[in-house]
Amino acid sequence: MAIILTLRWAREVLIPLVLALFISYTLDPIVAWMERKKIPRAIGTAVVLMIVTAGIGLMIYSLGRQGEAILEQLPEAAQKFRQSLRDGRGDPDGTLNKVNKAANELEKAANEATGSASAQPKQGPPKVQVTQPALNLADYLWVGTIGAFGLTMQSLLIFFLVYFLLVSGSTFRRKLVKIAGPSLEKKKVTVEILDEINLQIKRFLWVQLYTSLFMGFAIWLAFRWIGLENAGMWGIAAGILKSIPFMGGIVIIGGTALVAYLQFGTISMALLIGGIAIALKSIEGLLLSPLMTSKTGQIHTVWIFVGILFWGWVWGVWGLLLGIPIIMVAKAVCDRVEGLKPIGELLGN
Repeated sequence: MAIILTLRWAREVLIPLVLALFISYTLDPIVAWMERKKIPRAIGTAVVLMIVTAGIGLMIYSLGRQGEAILEQLPEAAQKFRQSLRDGRGDPDGTLNKVNKAANELEKAANEATGSASAQPKQGPPKVQVTQPALNLADYLWVGTIGAFGLTMQSLLIFFLVYFLLVSGSTFRRKLVKIAGPSLEKKKVTVEILDEINLQIKRFLWVQLYTSLFMGFAIWLAFRWIGLENAGMWGIAAGILKSIPFMGGIVIIGGTALVAYLQFGTISMALLIGGIAIALKSIEGLLLSPLMTSKTGQIHTVWIFVGILFWGWVWGVWGLLLGIPIIMVAKAVCDRVEGLKPIGELLGN
């Protein structure tokens, strides 16, 4: 309980640290390759981080422009949706009228079941009406500005932390081996743990790459077959946003459904496109990713879902993203520490 409470209480510090560690593990092979090509590590690290930052910025800019185009079409979509509702009300055999008739019949049945007591309500105390305060846009803008500023500062902190971790190279690895203990066996176990952690993170990244390719190709193929415009762009966006818990799926599902409604002009096509996006996201998130992670990381599938639930509860959205690699690292440690081997056996397949 003390460990869990500490993880929740110190998450503002631990999340950037863990995120920076995983990013540094991801980029270290590239920096090491540049170092072997006689490029100083500090310069190679700076170049790699600049390229990665530029790529993320370009992705955000491209998606932002697409989002702006969708927002510009929202009034037209709202007008089409309003007209569809009017047409539905005018059709006596339409779905909306059928739903209204069913609701009216249920209400009549409920009134008949309650009897005369509902017809003659008892006199009670006068109702108190609570007046909601008017919407203050200045407060929301202030809160949003503070949140954006905090996110920017946290991103800069992670950026510099990753930079110095990459520049340090194998310094901390050598220090961990040095302080592991005087015996050669303890130093050997420490080296094996560090190598296994590195291998597990690489496996996790390969799983993310393969599932992103699957998601992007499946979205592109399905939308192209239906005839949705910019199917390739939505496939690329789906592959990139796949790793963002919840928000990535919401953006793809909501965005594609809205674009389908604007293009085809019918609610049925919007529901079809959104349903396909939900189905593919469910296959990837609930079947493909857990099975591949379980096989590559040699972790039982049950513990994949348990870990996602636990770390999502502890660290929120970041816990959903970092939970699986944390479990993989924990298993690598437990398999090689004598007192923790039963836990490693429990986590394994």
